[in-house]
Amino acid sequence: MRSVPFGSAEAPAVIAGMMRIIDKDDAQIRDLYQTARDAGIDFFDHADIYGGRMHACEERFGQALNLSGAERSEITLQTKCGIVPGKMFDFSYEHIITQVEGSLRALRTDYIDVLLLHRPDALVEPDEVARAFDELAAAGKVRAFGVSNHTPRQIDLLRTAVTQPLVANQLQLSITHAPMIAQPITMNMAGEQQSIERDGGGIVDYCRINGITVQAWSPFQAGFFNGVFLGNPDYPELNAVIDRLAEKYDVPPIAIATAWITRHPAKMQVVLGTTTPERVRDAAAGADVELTRPEWYELFLAAGHRLP
Repeated sequence: MRSVPFGSAEAPAVIAGMMRIIDKDDAQIRDLYQTARDAGIDFFDHADIYGGRMHACEERFGQALNLSGAERSEITLQTKCGIVPGKMFDFSYEHIITQVEGSLRALRTDYIDVLLLHRPDALVEPDEVARAFDELAAAGKVRAFGVSNHTPRQIDLLRTAVTQPLVANQLQLSITHAPMIAQPITMNMAGEQQSIERDGGGIVDYCRINGITVQAWSPFQAGFFNGVFLGNPDYPELNAVIDRLAEKYDVPPIAIATAWITRHPAKMQVVLGTTTPERVRDAAAGADVELTRPEWYELFLAAGHRLP
């Protein structure tokens, strides 16, 4: 498994997302976990809201694995907080502290390796976030911090008070859903849909400049939770290219979708959402495929993006 820079350390280029484990039994969760470990993935992504109630999926993970101290030290646990489903976003000091305590109990661990602030809170007070982060770090309850779905200016606002390094920004990205990569290519082209800025101003470049690792969620979704592009008859040209490259590199097609993201020089992480062990194994194989520049652009164009 290829590694990428992550804060002051390194992490695997592929992450196992635990968003959909709520209906899995203990044996299925252990199988998913072990398949990920065998594929070189030792980084597991959670959020307090996953599972239909607060801390539901975190709790299932903690119950099913009941990790020993030694095994816990071998993996990275990341979770997110800040969304109160159907009601509001909340980056207040009290909410962050309360949610972290709940995550620690649910995951059955003494510390969280990485805490991300979920979707931006319009009422955020950076001083409150800084206070929460500093207390959690000083208590040894959280070791690193980051954000999810944040624009450059939203990150800059946090950094007016937050002194803890922000090591990650989890953003939606796939071959077909790639405005943060496609838009800058067609910048300043009047009347061109692709040229419309949707990420608040060069988020990929911003993260590269500031040493923030982009974590790509929904890496196989065609758009915003509207189905995958792999094997989708609406994307015949893209799938033809994917299948040809999969044959060339002797990997499953899903690995090529992973490889398109990991080929980017931003050294991103791919966040898997599947609970099927075989798909975890197949997708992870893409991290070790080094697409050529022509191949990367061929996939880009086949997905419907354009070059000026």
